[in-house]
Amino acid sequence: MPIHWVLALVIVGTSVASAVIALLILSALPARRQKPKAALFDQGPEQTVFLFDDDALIDASDPARSLLAAVDAPGSPWTQLCAYLSPRFPDFEAQMARLAERGRIMLVANAGQPLTLQAEWRDGLARITLVDPEAEGQYISVDRLSHGALEAELASLRQTMDRAPVLVWRQVEDGTVTWANRAYLDLARILDPEDGILNWPLPQLFEAGGESLPQGWESRRAKLMVPGEVKARWFECHGFADKLETLLFALPSDAAVQAEVALREFIQTLTKTFAHLPIGLAIFDRQRQLALFNPALIDLTALGPDFLTARPTLFAFLDRLHDNQRIPEPKDYKSWRQQISALEKAASSGQYEEIWTLPTSQTYRVTVRPHPDGAIALLLEDISAEVSLTRRFRAELEMSQAVFDSLPEALAVFSPAGILVMSNAAYAQLWGMDPSTQLGQVGISDALRHWQATTAPTQVWVKAHDYVCAMADRLEWRGEVSLLDGRRLACRLAPVQGGSTLIGFTEISPASAQTVPRRKIALRRVGSGRGTADLGEQSGILAESA
Repeated sequence: MPIHWVLALVIVGTSVASAVIALLILSALPARRQKPKAALFDQGPEQTVFLFDDDALIDASDPARSLLAAVDAPGSPWTQLCAYLSPRFPDFEAQMARLAERGRIMLVANAGQPLTLQAEWRDGLARITLVDPEAEGQYISVDRLSHGALEAELASLRQTMDRAPVLVWRQVEDGTVTWANRAYLDLARILDPEDGILNWPLPQLFEAGGESLPQGWESRRAKLMVPGEVKARWFECHGFADKLETLLFALPSDAAVQAEVALREFIQTLTKTFAHLPIGLAIFDRQRQLALFNPALIDLTALGPDFLTARPTLFAFLDRLHDNQRIPEPKDYKSWRQQISALEKAASSGQYEEIWTLPTSQTYRVTVRPHPDGAIALLLEDISAEVSLTRRFRAELEMSQAVFDSLPEALAVFSPAGILVMSNAAYAQLWGMDPSTQLGQVGISDALRHWQATTAPTQVWVKAHDYVCAMADRLEWRGEVSLLDGRRLACRLAPVQGGSTLIGFTEISPASAQTVPRRKIALRRVGSGRGTADLGEQSGILAESA
């Protein structure tokens, strides 16, 4: 065989061998690239499968990616998956930490959730498969419009919860937080002493777990100290429990707490103020229970502090006063109870005031005033000394009036303003007018008109008017007038203490009028200390002689 044929055969054989080897290599490469994918989704594309390298997501099936997209939790895909699985598999994280050691684990969800989890360790990767036994082999067909409506509703609900000004979160029985809204997460980031990055599980802001959680609209107040803020933040926590989790709300209550503190301080201030009052104070709320009292009430009512601090009702309070003889003795108990009911009704609509004369000879002034929100305030004041002083003063006035009435001279006292303030029985008999029976005030002008109507014309009344109305120092002045029946009266005008004026009338007998010589009338200045002086040496109003 020629040499060129040999070379041709060698070249052809080499080319064929190279082509076969190339085809073998090309057929092997796609198979190796598709091997992990075939291993990952070998159970069908409808399975929910995740492939993780530590906490980094390497790959996931379409249902798995849809599940992560539906989980509203911050952080990496591993954190989102933990947020979804931890409430359903309580020991999920602990079991996954041992996956490399055990190689394969299977978990069953809590009661009421038909869900199983299979995890496998393959070549340093964690393959996690979620299986719903009830939905196995069943396919749910959702049209595009329905799916869009569901997504729009989900987005709206998420936006609503994220913009809520209250903290909302879910937690399981051991206190692990499984979900929280944006307000809760923002506050958790502020409270994080490190970098503010949240990891799973979410931090528990309020130490409330198990049976101590409030149920329904029953509230439990909690406070948080925020770094950089002087005052603590206060919240009203409400919880609503279901089979697996508890939904909790924390409403800011800083304003309510500040109002309660201000009210408490105000009540303490009032209590300290009322503690020094001699008047007994008792405030009953709208349910007519004693809400506030001061120490003076204990002294005036002889009721023990143990009875008052037990918050007795108004009727129980008054019954105890009756037992301690601190109210007027009633004729019968039934009428007294009716009187107390009338007292409460009168106090609710307006002020009620009454004087109680006690069997112990004490006198109390009882005042009941309405307060806002249906409350009433009862005040007890011991006015025994005041009543005793008033009675003694009245007795002295009556005695002075009796002495005044016993004088034979008709006397009348006018105030600096010219008002008749006092007269005696002789005055009423002489002029036929008793000022004590007059409804209005009697002035000097009224008295002078009455006097002039029963006397002969004279200048004495003009000078008497000027004398009473004069503001300067005055001297005692005397004069005489004649009555229409022929009798003659000696008039005496004298200043008294305080700028008042005393006017006296004395009837002159005929014998005395004949024996009285015509002479200079002596005048004296009250309080001058000079004795008497001749008429010509004194300034002032001169006396008239008949």
